[in-house]
Amino acid sequence: MVCSEEKLVRASGLTFSYDGVNNIIQQLDLCIQKGKITVLMGANGCGKSTLFHLLTKNLIPDEGKVCLEDMDIEDMKRKEFARHVAIVHQNNEAPPDLTVDKLVGYGRTPYLNVFQTGGSEEDEKAVRWAMEVTDLWSIRYKSVSELSGGQRQRVWIAMALAQMTDVLFLDEPTTYLDVRYQIEIMKLVRKLNRKYGITIIMVLHDINQAMEYGDIFVGMKEGKIIAEGNPKEIIDTEVLYKLYGIRLPVAEVDNRKFVLTV
Repeated sequence: MVCSEEKLVRASGLTFSYDGVNNIIQQLDLCIQKGKITVLMGANGCGKSTLFHLLTKNLIPDEGKVCLEDMDIEDMKRKEFARHVAIVHQNNEAPPDLTVDKLVGYGRTPYLNVFQTGGSEEDEKAVRWAMEVTDLWSIRYKSVSELSGGQRQRVWIAMALAQMTDVLFLDEPTTYLDVRYQIEIMKLVRKLNRKYGITIIMVLHDINQAMEYGDIFVGMKEGKIIAEGNPKEIIDTEVLYKLYGIRLPVAEVDNRKFVLTV
């Protein structure tokens, strides 16, 4: 494994099994580049979700380690980790009467101590910034249950942004959304990266979204990385066949590549 000087997250020798017998992840090495959008992809059961949970401290590897810059995340306390890394999981639920501003405010929890009864001015600024960036400020007093699917996803992203971290993990952020909201979320992801310099690592299912919005493509099969690089350069029919077991044509129009799935 060769990591550039701009590495931010580094996984080395990762091995993980849920049952102690069958390895879902096998001796995996990965470097996440600072300031890039990295996309994890592969067929169901390839290990991408398990890798996501290992990188986000939700699972502990049987072998190997994950480092955030020079810190082994296993040695980091949960609050300390949350001050460096924000995570949006695939399935999220909130009480029906909880308002947008209250939910986003929970993103400041890693900075509060047990004696605080309210947030500081810095907390308030972070929460307002997160809602403005995600275009939620005008509906901040609405209950989350009143919102559309796309709006709710932006609320969860805003809560993560309120943590004011340099790293954002997203687990299938466009799942269950119709195409309009999928595009809105992906454009928001790109803005967070390009305008605010947030390093983003996300699991996706849509190959075309990976090529359009990703900087680094990580293709997985049977717990190993079998393709890695610029998605516009490395994704082709042969790579897709190795990953998914199906030959899909890849077209190019106006210097943009598309996978034809029909």
